[in-house]
Amino acid sequence: MKNILIVGAGGQIGSELVPHLQKIYGNDHVVATDINCNSCVKLAENGPFEELDALNAERFVEIVKKYKIDTIFNLVALLSATGEKNPQLALKINMGALMNSLEISREYNCAVFTPSSIGAFGPSSPKDNTPQDTVMRPSTIYGVCKVTGEMLSDYYFQRFGVDARSVRFPGIISNVTLPGGGTTDYAVEIYYGAIQQKKFTCPLPQGTFLDMMYMPDALDACVQLMEADPSKLKHRNSFNVTAMSFEPSQIFEAIKKRIPEFAMEYNVDPIKKAIADSWPNYMDDSCAREEWGWNPKWNLETMTDDMLKVIGEKYAKGLLK
Repeated sequence: MKNILIVGAGGQIGSELVPHLQKIYGNDHVVATDINCNSCVKLAENGPFEELDALNAERFVEIVKKYKIDTIFNLVALLSATGEKNPQLALKINMGALMNSLEISREYNCAVFTPSSIGAFGPSSPKDNTPQDTVMRPSTIYGVCKVTGEMLSDYYFQRFGVDARSVRFPGIISNVTLPGGGTTDYAVEIYYGAIQQKKFTCPLPQGTFLDMMYMPDALDACVQLMEADPSKLKHRNSFNVTAMSFEPSQIFEAIKKRIPEFAMEYNVDPIKKAIADSWPNYMDDSCAREEWGWNPKWNLETMTDDMLKVIGEKYAKGLLK
């Protein structure tokens, strides 16, 4: 990777991936884009930023040519719970951004990364130690888009030689950007509740296990996969990756050990519960470990220490509303 384009840079992953890549490849070699430039002021401070609607293919091409892009990170997507509120819009945005990314990569010889998700699995997929290759019949429009995206990316590799790669991300936990409508978002929101109100209302019931990952590991996964030797990749779209699996009472207990007065109650969101119940308890990520050396560094305990430290510092400085 020499000249990298981040599409959808203002989202949860992009807002942290941009500075991460800038540290590795240099500020001038990472171009951040988003549909709303007002929400991306910080991203424009240290490197090039362009306003881009990923559905606008002409504008997309203009930016690729201007900066001589060779690698595209397509991070545009409406997430699971949000997508269920407007499935037609989710289909339009998620698939439109992907098709433009793949077609432009084909035409201009770019590599392309599009994250998939545990949402690509469905109720008929094995729940425990979910294999890399298994039944995938998702029950959400988000999941349908992710499975379709995996297949299209493989097709573009096999048919046109496009260097398309992706990972199936679990829930991603971040202390920088607030989540945007995902089923696993409670695992971010709970830390803010612990710091700000010393209490939290959980939308998923006790016993709901889901794969999770701390953002630093997610950023490493993006870079490691895109830098991996292609001759060693038996799979491309998409690799299972995970770092930990827990259910709500476990993350509650981890926080309570550090904030004894913290309290949690349950008010189950039926839509989020149905989505979570259709997803794996934990995935088998042995293919990623074997083919490109995936090895996460964070677990629930170390992540909890770091999340509470960073969010606590923000709260003390008055940076949280």
